[in-house]
Amino acid sequence: MNGKVTDREIIAALQGGLPLVPTPYAAVADQLGIPEEGLMTRLEAMKQSGVIRRIAAAPNHYKLGMTANGMTVWDVDDAALSELGPLVGALDFVSHCYERPRALPDWPYNLFAMVHGSSAEEVEEKRARITVLLGDALRGADILYSSRILKKTGLRLRKKG
Repeated sequence: MNGKVTDREIIAALQGGLPLVPTPYAAVADQLGIPEEGLMTRLEAMKQSGVIRRIAAAPNHYKLGMTANGMTVWDVDDAALSELGPLVGALDFVSHCYERPRALPDWPYNLFAMVHGSSAEEVEEKRARITVLLGDALRGADILYSSRILKKTGLRLRKKG
């Protein structure tokens, strides 16, 4: 690649995943025509500025034997949400956790946490642990079980031009 490599070009080079080689960042840097150290510096700057949040593996839970996957949804007192949400998100069996606005009157839930297990019983046990953690701030809950993976990708940038 000639000229200055843009952050967008770096993101586009990484959006399909890191290459499965012993030194994946070196391979990406080589593809972009920049030094590996320069790539790492740019990635850290993008993380610090909030342009990217993280670079992480996206496992296929089904292939790992986690065939019972439930999005637990919680109606949590708004006054307690900023304290309790991070505690739920830190549980080792929660892969992602986030706050969303309620859509009243039909959807009263404001906290979402994806729970994985090898059986529905295991997921329900984990859900019970979250229930205890939320305590008196909990006003209602439900769980939505996955039946298959429809899409499992991060951001996809279109090529310019």
